[in-house]
This record gives sequence, structure tokens and C-alpha cells, in this order.
Amino acid sequence: MSKTDKSKDLIESGQVEEVAANGLLHRRAFLKTGAIVASGTTILSATAAPPEVDIWSTTAGRPPEAYGNRSEFESDVIRDAFTPTISVGAGASRTPHGSLEGIITPSALHFERHHNGIPNIDPDQHRLLIHGLVDQPLVFDLESLSRYPLVSRIQFLECSGNSRSLDADQPVAGSAQTIHGLLSCSEWTGVPLSILLDEAGIQTEGKWILAEGADSSLMTRSVPMSKVMDDAIIALYQNGERLRPGNGYPMRLFLPGWEGNASVKWLRRIKVTEGPTMTRDETSKYTDLQPDGTAQIFSFQMGVKSIITSPSGEQSMRGPGLYQISGLAWTGAGRISRVEVSADGGRTWGEAELTEPALPKALTRFRMPWRWNGGPALIQSRAYDETGAVQPTRTSLLSERGKQYNYHNHAIQTWQVSSTREVSNAYA
Repeated sequence: MSKTDKSKDLIESGQVEEVAANGLLHRRAFLKTGAIVASGTTILSATAAPPEVDIWSTTAGRPPEAYGNRSEFESDVIRDAFTPTISVGAGASRTPHGSLEGIITPSALHFERHHNGIPNIDPDQHRLLIHGLVDQPLVFDLESLSRYPLVSRIQFLECSGNSRSLDADQPVAGSAQTIHGLLSCSEWTGVPLSILLDEAGIQTEGKWILAEGADSSLMTRSVPMSKVMDDAIIALYQNGERLRPGNGYPMRLFLPGWEGNASVKWLRRIKVTEGPTMTRDETSKYTDLQPDGTAQIFSFQMGVKSIITSPSGEQSMRGPGLYQISGLAWTGAGRISRVEVSADGGRTWGEAELTEPALPKALTRFRMPWRWNGGPALIQSRAYDETGAVQPTRTSLLSERGKQYNYHNHAIQTWQVSSTREVSNAYA
């Protein structure tokens, strides 16, 4: 009996429940029986057993390094980098989601987006000024900030332009990296900004702040005081070590759950103001054009969203059998409460398993067993958050916002699996 027949028999006998059309299985199928795992797994024969002594076991290995590096066999897992010619130093690099697991993005693979390149800042010379509508202006260096109580949070960061290729009339060829790679998740450690502002003394009229970066574009964004006093931090560390230069070294503003450009990198100045400053970076761009020609401004919070990372675009299936559909879900509103998966273009859905930890404003990993029969399939994921918000379809999102809307695309995305085993971006 073939492996595909064995898994089919398990389903027909009721040992494993099929929860949606086109082969989606109950999210706990892998825990119910080891037999279904074996039925879809290639197990090597005894003739393929390892030798008595492996070749790499015959000589001493290299000594430990001053700064650890990954295996040379993983050197193809890299970010893709885009540098436009219109502005020196501008560009972006994207996280290779299709090659990663879990929820933490390695610092070296965290996405970057720059408007005028990465400044080479001497941390001993860098200063942060807090002024404006405060009782006492304050200046901090890196050493003085490090004396304050530090907090650590695992949270996502997403560029508001992430997934914007889904606005195109025809599906754009690409991978989970090229389409959704302006998204990452790290452990961020820093000083709550509320502590510093309390020390400066916010005057009654102070309802917003202006945050300014030290790069040559002097990136500036206005942030309402309600967010600042809630969960904003001055991040000094990322995944346990000092920030990487491309992510704001030596300090950055971090606003959990909000569009990435508002978390100003290379932070040098915070000015407390009565209202938004209406800077270049929040009027000429990072606004959402409406169908009537008006622009929605300060649409900070990122919507509820999910993507399938495996199988995903530019990958190939091995052949018919059991697979694990895996992906990421997130929301700027808090926690993900549920993720559903479809293998028939959204006609039927089955609930996926959420892998712990499922943290607020962090990426949440989901998984779903799938018995692929070798035929065409359209796989999708749909996320729900704790506020009751549901990830919209692409059609409904574009219908509501119009095609000129350039940011915050959090629509359901489709991967098409062909009978030739190739996976590609598609519209369903």
C-alpha cells in the first residue's frame, strides 16, 4: 500500500478528521497518530544509514569564534536588497520568511527600510534631546539611558508599504520574501518613553510629540501622547545585543503594533507639542488616499493579517502526500485569536493550530496538516484578532479603499499550487 493510500485510509476510518475540502486535516492530526506522519514522510532505507564514522568526525573542528557565524550550508538564506537610483542610500531589504521558522527574526535578517542610507553614529557622541512643552528639557547619552529600568518585549515591526504588490491588477510573481518581507519580529529591550517624559514634566498643552532621527534625511514623525505613554520605548537592544546600525543604532523609537516608519530610527530628538507637526514624512507620503481624492492621515495601527510561508511562492512541492501548511499572523490591536486555512481558494476553511507563545503585537506561528493529492490547489490563510477584527479578502479591501490606496494592504493572499508542483502568487 502506498503512503498516500495509508493516509487516505486513516481519514476514511475516522482516525483523522478532514475539516475542509481539498485535503485539509484537523489541526491536531499530527498529535492523534504517528501513522499519518509516517504515511506522508520519506523514510530512508537501511542501506542509506550513515557510515560507522562520518568524514567530519575524523578530524578536529575549528575553534570557537569571537562572534559566531552560521553554517556555510545555510549561506543562501539571505535578505534581498533593493536600492533605487533616485536617492543615494535609500532602499530596503526583506526578510526571507519562506526559509525561517518560529516567530523571532534573526537580527541579521530583520528587514530594513532607509530614506538616505545608514548613518555611522559614534555612540559616545550621540545625544537624545527631550524639549518643547516640558518643565525641564533633558539630554541623554547612551550611558545615562542604560541606568533606567529596562523592559523587554517580543513584538513585530512592519513597514506600511509591505505587501503593496497585491494592489497590482495582475498577480506579481514573487515569494513570501519579495511580497511580504518588510515584516520582522524581535525581542526589543529599552526604556519606556513615559518614564523619561514624566521626568521632564509634560505641560498641560502637550498632547503630541515630534520624533526626529539622525540620518541625513532627518526622518520626522508626529505621535499622539496617548500612544507614547502607553507602550512606546526607546529601544537600545534587539534580540539581546545592541541594535544593528540598519535598525537604528544606538537608539530608536519603538511603537508596538504601529506602522514601521513611525518608530523613528537613530533617534536624536523628541519635542513635546500641542498637536501634530505635519512634517514632510507624514504629509507627502505615509498617507492613505481615499476614493474621493482625500487622504487619510495618521493611520498608524497595522491591521489584522496573516501569510502562509510554507508552501509559498517560488517553492516546489515534493509530490503528493502529507504536508504542514505553516505561516505567520499578527495584528496591531493585540493578540491573534484564530487563524483559518483554505485549500480551495476560500470556499471552505479549517481552523489552524496556533503555536505558543501567542503574544500581543507579536508574530504568531500557525500550522495546518494538509494531504495534497497532487492536483491544483489555492491555499490561503485568514486571521482573526481579539477585538473581533477579521482579515479581509483582497477584493473587499480594494473595493472599500480604491486602487490608489498605497499602504496598509492586509488582505488575504493566495498561493497557487500547480499540478507541476510549483507554487506561485495568484488571485482567487
